[in-house]
Amino acid sequence: MHGEDSPMTTTALSQHTGVTVQFIEQILKTLKRGGLTRSSRGASGGHMLARTPEEITLGEIVRLMEGGIQLTVCCSGDANACARRASCLTRSAWVRASQALERSLEETTLATLMEGDQPLAPHDEAVCRTADDEASPPRRTAVRRPARPVSPAELY
Repeated sequence: MHGEDSPMTTTALSQHTGVTVQFIEQILKTLKRGGLTRSSRGASGGHMLARTPEEITLGEIVRLMEGGIQLTVCCSGDANACARRASCLTRSAWVRASQALERSLEETTLATLMEGDQPLAPHDEAVCRTADDEASPPRRTAVRRPARPVSPAELY
């Protein structure tokens, strides 16, 4: 969809990716509004990247498509997003995780993705194996309920 190639039609993009034409059109509409793609009309028309793949990051795409990269509402800049924000013991962990995700997405360009599978560090491989193992059918476990109601103060 970039470079010396001619513009790609939504049908060609759909066939290449396995995503429906209707969904491709929705994605392209958002990407075009965000300045990441451009389109041309006519018999040889279609869609192209507005910038080089090296200039477009996955972070930019995720922010455009999802409205942000924060993992939880409390990680947004909205001070009123969560009533427990000031006293929440887990907020700093969520903020750090969101920041790490954002850094990783900003380091990944379309060019990097187009090069194919990037090797993972040994730690990352172990995490992927664990995630794959968890994708197997879930085991049934009993849910234990407290014998008496627990106050929020007792949880922390």
